[in-house]
Amino acid sequence: MNRNRGVLVFARNNSQIDYIKQARFVAERARKYLDLPTTVVTDSVSFLKTEYPDWQDVFDNVIGLVWDSQKLDENSVLCPKELASQKKFWDGALVNKQLEWKNQSRALAYELSPYEETLVLDTDIVISNSNWLKCFEQTNNLLLYRDCIELPNIDRGDDLKRISDTSVDFYWATVIFFRKSQENKCFFDLVHHIQENWQHYNNIFQINSPYFRNDYAFSIAIHIMNGYQSGDFAKSPPGTLYFSSDKCVLWEIKDDSVLVLLEKPLYTGEYTPIRLENSNFHFMNKFSLNRCIDEL
Repeated sequence: MNRNRGVLVFARNNSQIDYIKQARFVAERARKYLDLPTTVVTDSVSFLKTEYPDWQDVFDNVIGLVWDSQKLDENSVLCPKELASQKKFWDGALVNKQLEWKNQSRALAYELSPYEETLVLDTDIVISNSNWLKCFEQTNNLLLYRDCIELPNIDRGDDLKRISDTSVDFYWATVIFFRKSQENKCFFDLVHHIQENWQHYNNIFQINSPYFRNDYAFSIAIHIMNGYQSGDFAKSPPGTLYFSSDKCVLWEIKDDSVLVLLEKPLYTGEYTPIRLENSNFHFMNKFSLNRCIDEL
């Protein structure tokens, strides 16, 4: 296993969703399909070590996020002040909960990664092939998806093509590959600056979002690095990333196969089952993902 390469995940629990469980699952799949170690960044270190006593066998590193400088140690980092954020988390088409959304630490990825070459993944991804190993074999230093395939196929217009009707190209912050370089350090510093001044950039780029999203911040930063125009500062990762909204339900994970109940857009509460094999899938329904992990 090459220790200069690895996966980085951010796992920050709220009152209902155990992101540590998902991070552990990502780490196990990253080792199986990519032969890569995983570092987890979390503000729930004590929970991780208590609930998952095998954590040292699963994670390469555990980095704690703290807000009090007196609690800093060699395995933690001081987290900048964050904006309070809540959103609806759906568990299928009929059930939702309003919960805290802790999504404002990804700009620290460059600073925190212990690897020279890093694959940053959301915790709600199911890895089922080795496609992302090709990230390390190509020459571009920054990769993010412009296009992912949604199941079911829903016409969302320009919602996932641009960050607003009059604004810039949309990039997914769900999967990010980067190499340590001065240019990428500038890029992540810029993402951090955009986050710190989010209300300004939210207005300037006419997003009008009620909350901060990493997708938006990274998209704006890429646009700026491209000289405020379309460009090739960021390329696309290899392979296809499928995704489904949290109004769909993940029903089963079995080796490199997943069974998903896809919401019928015109029939609320009805679903169409599909089975997908050998494909990387981003499941936004965190509740159903955790249930499936429990059944493994």
